[in-house]
Amino acid sequence: MRKLVDGILHFKREVRPQYAHVFEDLATGQAPAALFICCADSRVVPNLLSGAYPGELFVDRNAGNIIAPGHPDTGESHSDESEAASLEYAIQYLHVPDVVVMGHSNCGAMKALYDGRNVPGAPNLVAWLRHGEGAMTKLREKGGMDPSLTPVDQLSQWNVLEQLDHVRTYPCVSNAVKNGTVRLHAWWFDVAEANIHVFDKDEGRYLLLTPQYAETMLQKMGL
Repeated sequence: MRKLVDGILHFKREVRPQYAHVFEDLATGQAPAALFICCADSRVVPNLLSGAYPGELFVDRNAGNIIAPGHPDTGESHSDESEAASLEYAIQYLHVPDVVVMGHSNCGAMKALYDGRNVPGAPNLVAWLRHGEGAMTKLREKGGMDPSLTPVDQLSQWNVLEQLDHVRTYPCVSNAVKNGTVRLHAWWFDVAEANIHVFDKDEGRYLLLTPQYAETMLQKMGL
């Protein structure tokens, strides 16, 4: 706690003056560029990784970057309403143009899923991870997309795609994608290398986000 308190005091003394105008502008509203769904893991820091300023990312974090699927007709979540609420608010009220689901290497939630959701003393985590079972099935049936990765990291990559499929089950998302107002993205973060990998549909695998690939990716999106 001392580190946190010292950090807040440092922010107030050294950093806040530089961002005063930013927060003044944000005081009455926000217009984020993307909804960013990622793991609650402390090593995953979306604003740091993307260089985003306050107000530029609408972030939803939970164990395993999971989104429970929704009912295709009503849009009601089959499980927890929290992530569904973030989707609805980001798309229908903040009108974000992009939704990113990002997993990462050495994910504790994925380790638990890979081990059969055997997590004594954590019944809520065990229940929550059932929404990743589809990724486990894909790993068993298709193997990993990158054989150089550990099985848990291979599962983590599949899980991102599984959760993106869950995102699509919500009418507010599927309608926005159909209308061309929202784009969906699957990213994966290698913690050790501090590198982002992007799933490329044409290649059927994750590709390292280099300056060259970034241009290719943005051109495909017409940006």
